[in-house]
Amino acid sequence: MPNSRVSLIIVALSLAALPFALDFVGLPLRSAIDVVAFAIACMGLNILVGNTGLVSFGHGAWFGLGAYAAALSQRYWFPGSVILPSLFAIAFVAVSAVLSGALILRRRGVYFSLLTLALTALLFAIGYRWTEFTGGESGLGGVRRAVVLGVDLERDGNYYFVVAAIAMAVCVLLWRFHRSPVGSVLVAIRENEQRARFIGYPTNRYKLIGFVLSAAVVAVAGTLSVFNHRFASAEPLSVAFSGELIAMVVIGGMRSFLGPALGALFFILFREFLSIWTPHWLFYFGLLFIGFVVFSPTGLVGVAERLLAPIRRREIKAAAMAGRRTADVVSLPRNLLRGHDNKNLVLSARNLDKSFGGIHAVRGFDLSVRDKTLHALIGPNGAGKTTAFNLLSGLYRPDRGSVDLEGKSIAGLKPEDITTAGVGRSFQITNLFAGLSVEENICLAVQAHSRMRYAMWYSTVSLADIHAETAELLRYIGLAGIEGAEASSLSYGGQRLLDMGLALATQPRILLLDEPLAGLAVAERERIAKLIKTISTEIPILLVEHDIDRVFQIADHVTVMNDGAVLVDGSVEDARNNEKVREVYIGSGTTAVAAQPRESAAGSDRLLAVDSIDTFYGKSHILNAVSFDVREHEIVALLGRNGAGKSTLLKSLIGIARPEAGSIRLLDQETVGLPSAEIARQGIGYVPQGRGLFAGMTVSDNLVLGRLKRTTGAGIHWDDERIVAVFPRLAERWHTPADYLSGGEQQMVAVARALAGDVRVLLLDEPFEGLSPAVTEELFEAFDRLRHEIAMIIVDHHLDLALALSDRTVVLERGSVTWTGASNLLKHDLELRRKVLWL
Repeated sequence: MPNSRVSLIIVALSLAALPFALDFVGLPLRSAIDVVAFAIACMGLNILVGNTGLVSFGHGAWFGLGAYAAALSQRYWFPGSVILPSLFAIAFVAVSAVLSGALILRRRGVYFSLLTLALTALLFAIGYRWTEFTGGESGLGGVRRAVVLGVDLERDGNYYFVVAAIAMAVCVLLWRFHRSPVGSVLVAIRENEQRARFIGYPTNRYKLIGFVLSAAVVAVAGTLSVFNHRFASAEPLSVAFSGELIAMVVIGGMRSFLGPALGALFFILFREFLSIWTPHWLFYFGLLFIGFVVFSPTGLVGVAERLLAPIRRREIKAAAMAGRRTADVVSLPRNLLRGHDNKNLVLSARNLDKSFGGIHAVRGFDLSVRDKTLHALIGPNGAGKTTAFNLLSGLYRPDRGSVDLEGKSIAGLKPEDITTAGVGRSFQITNLFAGLSVEENICLAVQAHSRMRYAMWYSTVSLADIHAETAELLRYIGLAGIEGAEASSLSYGGQRLLDMGLALATQPRILLLDEPLAGLAVAERERIAKLIKTISTEIPILLVEHDIDRVFQIADHVTVMNDGAVLVDGSVEDARNNEKVREVYIGSGTTAVAAQPRESAAGSDRLLAVDSIDTFYGKSHILNAVSFDVREHEIVALLGRNGAGKSTLLKSLIGIARPEAGSIRLLDQETVGLPSAEIARQGIGYVPQGRGLFAGMTVSDNLVLGRLKRTTGAGIHWDDERIVAVFPRLAERWHTPADYLSGGEQQMVAVARALAGDVRVLLLDEPFEGLSPAVTEELFEAFDRLRHEIAMIIVDHHLDLALALSDRTVVLERGSVTWTGASNLLKHDLELRRKVLWL
């Protein structure tokens, strides 16, 4: 997104220099006009492709329609005029885009692209065959430029001046549009349309705005082109012409403001010069296009950045979370405070049902949440809690039942309408605008309830009230100091905070939080739990969370689900003392599991050696000279605060994040520089945070894919029988799609897939996250049995479990190893634990 006026200065200078530059290489002024017209068309197309993420295969239709509308209206209605035919053409295309966009934008992804392709194919057939009206294959001539305000546009020099002025005006318009609230929402749609809806944006309406503006800008280019050549034809309506426009955008750089214009210049020069040597120039252009897609997806702009990189001074920053400033904020931001004091019913659900195929996920679900209370919704994995959340927030439509918000029915409404009505929610799997900054994420959510949310001229930077509210909320949730960090660069705990901040920024009447404490370090977990309790004194909260001890400490009311239905609904004591709840959910408790002594199986031979590795994410220095080793059958725990670099270290070991310095040796094999697939074949299994299963594929299919290329003899071989012996529950789910499983069963499949094949070392990133106590116990016992087969490295914020399971602990702080020693030392010495882990 353009953030400074430098882009506009470049445009003005380029427009002034273009005729002279092309004349120098022997091209006429009409070629300069073509360059400008194509540049306008590409910048218009880029509103969809680059900014909104919608790939239109038929945008040449608007170029051709604009040309035909201008030519025909001059011939029949406005003879001798240039201005009126041009205005008519733009208006005609805009109206046509409204009508067609309302239909086409009902579909997403490839279906949207195919509909645009069908549109241009249809229009080309009409333009090419309707000879008496459009001129058919011979085209429509007789277009005149005439004299406007005393300026003879028949002269190419005068006409170029007008075209350049129009191009400059279009660039100013687009520059302001991309910086406006509507422009920022289109980028949000590109990044994560679902999340945009869940902060209150009717995304189809915004996409229609972008679609119509894009078509109108392309029509401007078509109009300028028809007066340049004094001729209209069906060629711009062809699929090939639309493909050329997309190629120009991609070659120039579709994430850059001026990249598409650069692509248009490149295309014209390539066409003009290569066509002199061969009539097959388009073949070579196609090869060049493939090269750009494969080797430089960021286009010519990316090539320029790479060429300049060696002469630029590299800027190195600390990890994204390192700059965070946290403080104990006592009161909610002013705009979230409620003046009334009552315990009235805010949200109620009655008799909700939801089935997925043959699976009855929610059955007869009833729930009542009162004002200014913290209502916990708990239950074992697969109980239906997240499905209930999705029914309440509009992600799913209930098969039966009602949902009322302060007496008004919201069941079956669109997510954006439910959010606007007053239901804000976070997600079990963090759901952010990953490519945008922390501040931009929150600003988008704040902006959604502003009266300026549809502004297309005002810059978001100038909306002081939105930025003030954003800054206040960032301080409150503890993300101040890292406003400029990209959301995807945050630690998982940081992303959790940001996800909760997005929900809070919608100014909800009730807040639905789905496992907000998952992935947080101990100190952070305590701080956020207090924060949630504080919020609930003003805004009622419905909370799903598996940290059962924390839930029982802060909840005012508890609803326990099991097998899709309500098992218990009452006070904390009602849930705590219910035998059925203990049987299906709590089990013996993680405290009891962690307290049992575990026999080490660690050998003396070194299996994995990590020596002084440095890993970067862009400019951020994440790991700094990290060294440690792992012995055979040893379990090593990687501990540290959020953002310390633990997950990055696992990704460095498996090759996802390539270290820039240092060595990683698996037995005698150096793995730094090897692709992840090759490292996996060397015997390292990886279980990522969030599981990363192949949704839609069965448990069996996931394991087959995990084993397919990893039967190499590099470690213990795990066939299906051996895996089922470790995870007997999977035998019952063998032919069930992975996305139909409970969270605990999905985690078991993720571990089983990492084991499938031949494995020496298993990397586990937050394996206990989001699991009920009973399932956590089951998984812990499985890992304890696995220690006799393979070595493991585990990252987890459940300190007691990680210390009880592991033989040795490596502590990271800001990307460096600060302590290494026996896990028992930290397990039994609380003072040492506080000192080493900054508790």
